[in-house]
Amino acid sequence: MAKTVLYLVAYDISDDRRRTKVHQILCGFGQWTQYSIFECFLSDREMVALRGRLDEVLDSQEDNVRFYHICHPCQEKAETVGSEPPAEDMVYLL
Repeated sequence: MAKTVLYLVAYDISDDRRRTKVHQILCGFGQWTQYSIFECFLSDREMVALRGRLDEVLDSQEDNVRFYHICHPCQEKAETVGSEPPAEDMVYLL
């Protein structure tokens, strides 16, 4: 199983159509936690795939997407009020 890293992905996109597309793309890669924030556990390969999908949609002159890499020790120190802390979904194949 590929090693994953937690990324906090925040975006600010003024165009409704592009914002909707970005939201839909991110839904395939992580958990929507705030209005414009996703928590994504991604392998290196998944990160490259996500960046490629977003590059097809984003306007680099108008849009802003930030990826914050959350290391494992920092993830353990994160405090959450009002919801569950980020956790990687585990899939078991039988």
